[in-house]
Amino acid sequence: MSSYLELTARQRIPAIFDAGSFEEFLPPSARVVSPHLAQLDAPVSFDDGVVVGRGLLDGHVVFGAAQEGGFMGGAVGEVHGAKLVGMLRRAVDEQAHAVLLLLESGGVRLHEANAGLIAVSEVMRAMLDARAADIPVVALVGGANGCFGGMGISARCANTVIMSEEGRLAMSGPEVIETASGVEEFDSRDRALVWRTTGGKHRYLLGDCQVLVPDDTAAFRAAAVQAIADIRAGSASLTLEGLLDEQAMLARRLEDTAGLHDPVDVWRQLGVPDPGAVPMLEADAFMQLAAPYRAGGQR
Repeated sequence: MSSYLELTARQRIPAIFDAGSFEEFLPPSARVVSPHLAQLDAPVSFDDGVVVGRGLLDGHVVFGAAQEGGFMGGAVGEVHGAKLVGMLRRAVDEQAHAVLLLLESGGVRLHEANAGLIAVSEVMRAMLDARAADIPVVALVGGANGCFGGMGISARCANTVIMSEEGRLAMSGPEVIETASGVEEFDSRDRALVWRTTGGKHRYLLGDCQVLVPDDTAAFRAAAVQAIADIRAGSASLTLEGLLDEQAMLARRLEDTAGLHDPVDVWRQLGVPDPGAVPMLEADAFMQLAAPYRAGGQR
């Protein structure tokens, strides 16, 4: 078993894609860096914190990207976002089998402010354009920094989100919530609470992710291959019917969880037997237990 969590972006790519097949676009040797960071005398990375390219996944041509959580927490800036958008557009031009996004990001770089926000909006549009071209978009979330802010929203634009329990997904990070609303609202130092609220198990039960896997690169790879096959068996495109179903699910979720403050209470409300035991379950056992009770299904 090889931990996905412990790998860098450049280690995750060869662990997920077929051996030796990945061709990187704009590699570090191209020296495409953020002009904004340089102007602020801030450290730069020669790949601007994201690897983008094209490779084979189970023999099929799949375009992919991996965010580097070790550089500014995977935060998105102008160049970082442009690389993601360019990769997605090229995937459409070349009619790729699928797009695979290995997401690990705290959101937008404060250093780049509006440029980063615009970049994230362009990433979301490019993801939806790929889906409109019937190209499946699958997001993997299992890095130590989680997937928050603009990239948390972007992840939910994918057909399928695959998470580990250790991965975290939300709009606002724990520290942001605590800063804005106070420790009484959310104590970011309560790690158990953080993982109950933003971790993979809660996100699966709420319908925000479609598959939960162990923290294992082989499990992530197998789940990605299966998700792409399942999507292609139907349709990758986002339809009006799909949007209405999603909105109905969110409305039911709000109604069902009104007034509940702890995820354990939410799980109990969803009908999960012995919800207090959920955090201790291995991924496979959790999936067997939780599947009948989740708030949403495959998108």
